[in-house]
Amino acid sequence: MKDQERRRLTRYNLRTPLRFRASGVDADSIEHFTEALNVSRGGFFFASSAPLRVGMRLEVTLRMPIEVGGNAAKEINCMARIAHTRSEPFGDGRIGFGAEIEEQTDATRPPRWD
Repeated sequence: MKDQERRRLTRYNLRTPLRFRASGVDADSIEHFTEALNVSRGGFFFASSAPLRVGMRLEVTLRMPIEVGGNAAKEINCMARIAHTRSEPFGDGRIGFGAEIEEQTDATRPPRWD
């Protein structure tokens, strides 16, 4: 039997730049660069070799694609929490992580990825 879909928001299979730093006492202070593999208004999925765990908070800068954000692609800063992991590694050893956006901290900055 297939798992029931729990998402309330449309998820788009789009790759978009992503920077993050784990937040909290036991987190490393390294800024990691990768890309979101899919994204919605409420969260994103990405692959990383960073030592992340379910429940860990992240400080994230994400380029929100026009398909998700509406009028134009824009860079957002947000706090997110790791909601799940996909334990099977990608070909390069990275692990997949699903993150829920908890709050946007600055949604008005112009994109810096171009």
